[in-house]
Amino acid sequence: MKHLTRRSFSSLTTKGVIGTALFGSIALAKGFTTGQDNKKLGIALVGLGSYSTYQLAPSLLETEHCYLAGIVTGTKEKQAIWSNKYNIPKKNIYNYENFDTIVKNDDIDIIYVVLPNSMHKDFCISAAKAGKHVICEKPMAVSVEECDAIINACKENNVKLGVGYRMQSDPCTHEVKKYVKEKTFGDVLFVSSDAGYVSNGNPDQWRLNKSLSGGGALMNMGVYAIQTSIYGVGQNPISVSAQEFSIRPDYFKDTDETITAQFKFANGAVAQMMTSHNANGNRLKVHCSKGWFELDPAHSYGPISGRTSNGNTIEFPFKKQQALQMDDFAKHVLLNTENIAPGEMGKRDMIIVEAIYKSILEGGKEQELSLGNLGIVS
Repeated sequence: MKHLTRRSFSSLTTKGVIGTALFGSIALAKGFTTGQDNKKLGIALVGLGSYSTYQLAPSLLETEHCYLAGIVTGTKEKQAIWSNKYNIPKKNIYNYENFDTIVKNDDIDIIYVVLPNSMHKDFCISAAKAGKHVICEKPMAVSVEECDAIINACKENNVKLGVGYRMQSDPCTHEVKKYVKEKTFGDVLFVSSDAGYVSNGNPDQWRLNKSLSGGGALMNMGVYAIQTSIYGVGQNPISVSAQEFSIRPDYFKDTDETITAQFKFANGAVAQMMTSHNANGNRLKVHCSKGWFELDPAHSYGPISGRTSNGNTIEFPFKKQQALQMDDFAKHVLLNTENIAPGEMGKRDMIIVEAIYKSILEGGKEQELSLGNLGIVS
């Protein structure tokens, strides 16, 4: 896998290939000022693309245990905009050339890597070596080998590692897991999960560039469908087979467009997933021996909701998933609570991703999965 240097990445950001410009302004909530509460952990966002701009940064105005303390960007214009909008002091603003000096900054407790997938490994390892706890945006990396490198670096430097699986913090996900664990609707028999959208944007975007993304729909939306397939059953799969489809090869020249996959589980349950950059999908349905339940929408930024075969609804008061996710990780660091999305979960999903791609290359041949030694179930 070809990796970008920090210098070449900075060049891409100035050309608009990575991220988008900031628009509008968000009022600072409830007297928020950088570092005002020393009980909160300071987070530095690495990469100020659309996800950081429109999801993570606004969510950090709603978090209880962490706050936006710093930024890392290769675009000078963004430095001033973000500094003014979020009251970030100059000493907490970094670029990709001086990122390593963040080790000296006590305001920064957690580094959240929000870069193209092929860059996750290098920046997560650098963050760990700087003694900072790490949140790595999903997918964790572009290979199982890179996942191992990140996990090992965090262990060697005695820092915590989490993956940006926002759905693991959503109360609807907790409710689904509860139904499965308590067998509210009996034994799980079949799970169906779809996660996709229609991409009509810039054909030069990094998600359509395999050297940056590591893959297409599967590496992006497919991770959600893998996750829901697993917590919809409550077990890790024991095998997977997969197929790939494309009807727009001129647009999806370098990455997968649509992938379907089938999982088998040790308890006899099966699951079917679909992920696509050319078809909308946003649903989880779990068929059980005594009924069914579903989330629809299931993977979007929320609010998500669902219903059950007994006529009940699945819904909770809305709070940004990203705020819940970052607070969960901050509590893990501060209070040693459960790490609900550890690095081993990211590695597990990458093992499954690699098996899906291998199955496709081998004409849909079933691939055995050995995931029990990871200690991660759902």
